[in-house]
Amino acid sequence: MLQRRYELRLERLELVARLEAQLAAVKALDAAEAVEFQQAMTPPDASVDDRTYAEMSVVEEIAGVLTISSAAAGALVEQSRRICSLPPVSEALSAGTMSWQHARIVADETESLTAEDAASLVAHFFDPAAPNAARGAAPGELVPSRFRAKVRGWRERHHPESIEKRHVKGVADRRMEYTPDKDGMAWVSLYLPGDTACAIWNRTTATARGLQCPGEERTLTQLRPDIAASLLLGAGNALGGESGAGPAGVTAIGKVPTSRADVLVTVPVFALLGLTDEPATLDGLGPIPTSMARKLVAGGAESFYRVLVDPRDGAPLEIGRKNYRLTPAIKRWIRLRDAQCTFPGCTNRTPDNETDHLQAWEHGGTTNVSNLAQLCRKHHRLKHHSQWIPDPATKDEPPGWTSPTGRHYNPEQQDSEPARWPQWLPTSFRGASERETSIGATEAADVCALEDIGFVEELGVPDDPGPLEGQLPADPFPEWNLFLDFVELEAPVLSC
Repeated sequence: MLQRRYELRLERLELVARLEAQLAAVKALDAAEAVEFQQAMTPPDASVDDRTYAEMSVVEEIAGVLTISSAAAGALVEQSRRICSLPPVSEALSAGTMSWQHARIVADETESLTAEDAASLVAHFFDPAAPNAARGAAPGELVPSRFRAKVRGWRERHHPESIEKRHVKGVADRRMEYTPDKDGMAWVSLYLPGDTACAIWNRTTATARGLQCPGEERTLTQLRPDIAASLLLGAGNALGGESGAGPAGVTAIGKVPTSRADVLVTVPVFALLGLTDEPATLDGLGPIPTSMARKLVAGGAESFYRVLVDPRDGAPLEIGRKNYRLTPAIKRWIRLRDAQCTFPGCTNRTPDNETDHLQAWEHGGTTNVSNLAQLCRKHHRLKHHSQWIPDPATKDEPPGWTSPTGRHYNPEQQDSEPARWPQWLPTSFRGASERETSIGATEAADVCALEDIGFVEELGVPDDPGPLEGQLPADPFPEWNLFLDFVELEAPVLSC
């Protein structure tokens, strides 16, 4: 009886969420049409000022009806207009398959796009028949923050203005902000280039991990700001706190043992060579300018890896039942495939996620990529102490999950796109992605063609262009995407 009541509450919550989305669709349509009707009633010969004041009047009416501020009403009108101008988005909202927050994300991210580019973005996420359509979980099945990250990633790759130019503008806007808060607390925020911010986060996290010991009572979340404050304020580079740090209560940051954090960057090889301007991807951030990726490479990348690891040394990913311990190649592949904790709705992308056997080793599970997935510590423990069951994974797809009440959650998959080839390259030399929809044996011919025009030495392509079928997983990022492994990535300001 209690189990049925529990399940009924979940069913009602599910229904409420669908009804809220449908009501939001009605609200958006009414807000957009209210402005349209007012404009239709305005005399054709009305001045620009008269039309502006007429629209302002409608916005104020909407604000009064909904008891919200004028600014909020204006934002609602603009978002509603954009949502209603994108039929697949408004239809999904009306059907209750995604929330108002999801629809608003599409409206926000398409604001600076042309109508054609906005339609392409919407087709990618909402039309399964579109070229290179998004895979895995549907928009409404992703938590809003993850959906925004995926939409923003697509926008960065297809924006009419190159990411290099937009990054230059963004760097000029870098700043630090201070915001007082309640209870004698305050926020300090930094707006920085992505690689620097990523380095700061990884450095403070690694230092916090190094400080955790039996005598340390502070959590990882508490240690990060303590470390950052100590580094910024000096104080002899010593770190203390109300709870102390070890027996003496103070630890010199320079003496804290830190683990070597991997920072993964995916770079199309032609972009790395300066032949195309497509963006690279920084793990935990998303698309970045290729110039930033080149700087990271020049700044100390210890090794290059193709997405299918390194075919020159044949590092295998499938090691079967011979070993429980994971190889570095497997760990990198799982991080590349999953990008974050695979539990439904979790957004934890930190490098210290744990790689878990989906089918336990003691129950016959193997140590290969199809039986492994990333889980944060919280959800790793939950998996082993509850009835949440993961699906089998594949080499290229993370697992979905089934809840204790039988609800299934599709996996979130990475958006990969065929690399761009230099326009001056003859069509016969270009990759399979430009000639056909599937990647296969033609890749070998591509390499041979590139040899003829002198690229092989620069690209570091081995004599044997590809592994035998079944030895290594297929490259999920087609056409010469490189997987760069940064063992230690630090910004200059972090030296201590």
